[in-house]
Amino acid sequence: MNDDDRVRRLKRDFKQGSKVEISRFKGLGEMPVKDLKQTTMDPAKRTLLRVVVPPEDRALTSDRVESLMGRKPELRFRFIQEHARSAELLDV
Repeated sequence: MNDDDRVRRLKRDFKQGSKVEISRFKGLGEMPVKDLKQTTMDPAKRTLLRVVVPPEDRALTSDRVESLMGRKPELRFRFIQEHARSAELLDV
């Protein structure tokens, strides 16, 4: 969600002047259990998308997922360093 989405949804979904708190988390492990249950675990509020990777791309995809989401932060750091100059549309 970008800032335009946020503003549009706030206007559409909440009464004007009501207090709305927006939180961001780096990972699901940082979320309070109550929030995790209400968002990620509630089938009525989540969206699941099936991703199909062609067989010829599976090895590269597996390596990329492991380097970006695995247990070795140095691999994520290296990826960021190698690709930082080409990054666009950052949400910072």
